[in-house]
Amino acid sequence: MDLKQKIAQMFITGYQGFDFTVCPEFVSLLKQGLGGVIFFTQNIKNKEQFKSEIRKMKELSSVPLFFSIDQEGGRVERTRNIHGGAKYLSAKFAREKGEEFLREQTSQMLKELEDYGINMNFAPVLDVNTEPENPIIGERAYSDNTEEVIKSAQIVLSEYKKHKIIPVGKHFPGHGAAKKDSHLTLPEIDIPFSELKEKHIKPFKSAIDMGLSAIMVAHVFYPAIEKDKIPASLSEKVIQNLLRKELKFNGVVISDDMVMGGVKAYTPFEACKKGIEAGVNMFIYRNTDKNILDLTEEIETAIRNKEIDEKLIDFSVEKILSLKREII
Repeated sequence: MDLKQKIAQMFITGYQGFDFTVCPEFVSLLKQGLGGVIFFTQNIKNKEQFKSEIRKMKELSSVPLFFSIDQEGGRVERTRNIHGGAKYLSAKFAREKGEEFLREQTSQMLKELEDYGINMNFAPVLDVNTEPENPIIGERAYSDNTEEVIKSAQIVLSEYKKHKIIPVGKHFPGHGAAKKDSHLTLPEIDIPFSELKEKHIKPFKSAIDMGLSAIMVAHVFYPAIEKDKIPASLSEKVIQNLLRKELKFNGVVISDDMVMGGVKAYTPFEACKKGIEAGVNMFIYRNTDKNILDLTEEIETAIRNKEIDEKLIDFSVEKILSLKREII
């Protein structure tokens, strides 16, 4: 792989509309070696169109892709146009219907995604929703009780093992105590580290012990971990120290969407440079445009000028390709 390909591998991007071929920037990045594509409701008209898009991308991509989606059920369900609305229940309501229902719903959802050609799902939500006024998590979490979240996640993750779909646990180290929406701003969760560890990090630790191979990091600030106001997604203390060293996570670290308000204090290049140095392996951008192509070029220039260590890029690409070998 040349440097351009390696940088492209570190991006998961989306596009506008039902036909990716009318987005020249996306096609260009695809041919360059894009790491993955993320699908939203706006990209999925019906089953035939969706499967056709994935087939065409496979033909054009220079490196096998992660075909990813946020398919949690209920409030976050991207296949609404196929089903005429939400087909599945949100995590909380699925759990409340009992273990067998949760297992069966997960199995059905994964079979459907597998049929379309999806190989990565940004689920399960491992957050413990301890804040009743939480504007972003709520029913997307299995429970406000840590042990219930762990038990539910174990059921769900055991189903993923039967399918060729990578689960991505989110939003590390826990978004459940937030009072603000990280799509709009940088939430601050000011709780003692002992509480963060015992209530919010435990489900991630349990999932890692089960073999979870990908984790999404939150755009949330945790003063118990960082003195400076840095989102977890760009924090070396969160990713390298806590996730890698303390929790022994060896998989792929993925950022939440990089156009969210939680990282708006930085330019795209600053955010990615900081993220790379903190240990992020892949960055999500919901739309591919000229700015994304410029961003990859900025990163390439910074590597050639020794502003970013190429070894960090190589480390990420090894992680990404290793995970792809498991499912592609």
